[in-house]
Amino acid sequence: MAKVAGNEIRPGMVIEHNGSLWAVVRTQAVKPGKGGAYNQVELKNILNGSKLNERFRAAETVEEVQLDRRDFQFLYASGDALAFMDTKTFDQIELNAGFVGERVHFLQDGMKVILQLYEGRPINIALPPNVTLQVVEADPATKGQTAASSYKAAKLENGLRVMVPPFIEAGTRIVVATDDGSYVRRAE
Repeated sequence: MAKVAGNEIRPGMVIEHNGSLWAVVRTQAVKPGKGGAYNQVELKNILNGSKLNERFRAAETVEEVQLDRRDFQFLYASGDALAFMDTKTFDQIELNAGFVGERVHFLQDGMKVILQLYEGRPINIALPPNVTLQVVEADPATKGQTAASSYKAAKLENGLRVMVPPFIEAGTRIVVATDDGSYVRRAE
């Protein structure tokens, strides 16, 4: 197991905390006006599914659990079941959409993902850091706003709504971060 600083904890990691294995669901870096910065981390217990919110400071360390990582390809969704295929053995497995969580909206046919296994059991799924999606609706830009500080709402082809710069229009392809669903850049 490797030691990881509290500010380096990211979604998709599995850590040992309070004598149990926890999957990192979501993180948020917080810099309060008073006191030191910390990483607010939402954890999900691998064994019983309970959730926990913890604060980790940069000086704190946790053990990252080394899991068996295998490459899988997303095939299709059928209701709440998601089908994946092992790219080496061509074995197929089905996972519940709740297993992927909010990031299920970013799954695209044929997408390569990394499935993390602990003692042969699927524990976590790591998606690519960014995906390219098309904007289907975009609010009009407000005249007089500067591009540096203003954003507008846009709806993507997968149904998610994100905040984008004013120059993004419907039909534009953009790159979106899978961790938090935020706009990264316009796609080439």
